[in-house]
Amino acid sequence: MSNDMVEVVIDSIRVGLMSQNRVVILRELEAERYLAIWIDPYMAEQITYALQEVQAARPMTHDLMRNMLRSLNARVVRVEVTSLKKDIFYGNIVIEVNGEYLDIDSRPSDALALAVRTNVPVLVSREVMDENGIIPEEDMEEGEELGEVEPPAMGEASEDQEDRLSVFDDFLSKLDFEKNDDDDGDEDED
Repeated sequence: MSNDMVEVVIDSIRVGLMSQNRVVILRELEAERYLAIWIDPYMAEQITYALQEVQAARPMTHDLMRNMLRSLNARVVRVEVTSLKKDIFYGNIVIEVNGEYLDIDSRPSDALALAVRTNVPVLVSREVMDENGIIPEEDMEEGEELGEVEPPAMGEASEDQEDRLSVFDDFLSKLDFEKNDDDDGDEDED
């Protein structure tokens, strides 16, 4: 492995709170640093199936890719996340066939789905990891978990919470809730 690449493993696949997209979390092997890459639900399923060793009745797309490479006496050597341009990650699949190494341009999600099926290393460009890697809070109190915040006592709200909630107050105040004069509580007869 060259010095310009960092080896990672798939740490987890998470669901985005505001969308149906998923995020694959890659964890650096030699440090406590993570890289998050958004992927679509189908690709998340493809990676998860392989990680959980779920056997489909018929070959899935990435199983087919692996089988085709084997049939051609080619092998996957490694997969790489090579760059990030305009919020799009770029990947590469390195294969070896007849002693020759070939780089195949790929989406990182496809490369990862193939990597988990072929048990090959996953590498990330050091530049991508240095610029986009996430290091957990080092100054967290002992025993404190990420994402856990002590809630205020019932009925109390911080200024920040009040500011965020005021947006909803403004929205609700602009809605026009009109009561239909013909509505006397009885069901309409049609």
